[in-house]
Amino acid sequence: MPYTGSCHCGAVTFSVDADTPAEAMTCNCSHCSRKGFVLTFVPADRFTLDSGADQLTDYQFYKHKITHQFCKTCGTQAFALGDSPDGAMRAINLRCVPDVDIDALNIQKVDGASF
Repeated sequence: MPYTGSCHCGAVTFSVDADTPAEAMTCNCSHCSRKGFVLTFVPADRFTLDSGADQLTDYQFYKHKITHQFCKTCGTQAFALGDSPDGAMRAINLRCVPDVDIDALNIQKVDGASF
């Protein structure tokens, strides 16, 4: 069943044509740990930006392989754009998906600080 999410102020909304995940990942890199991301990854063709394209700005760091997009109004990063070995992907910040119970997720910890 598809799920939806948004930034804090609601200017940026998105939908994902996939089941709500039961698993996610956290990362201890300087960016993810400071923002408290709980992430899942989906193929780009399963992601739709429903509103707010004009409200997004981006940030890149380290190898500049992921485009971290966030709302200009509230500063929330609901998703990011990138590539995986299987093609274009979207990293979804599950903290921005109201229907996800973060405490019920099986969390995989990634040591991004060592990359």
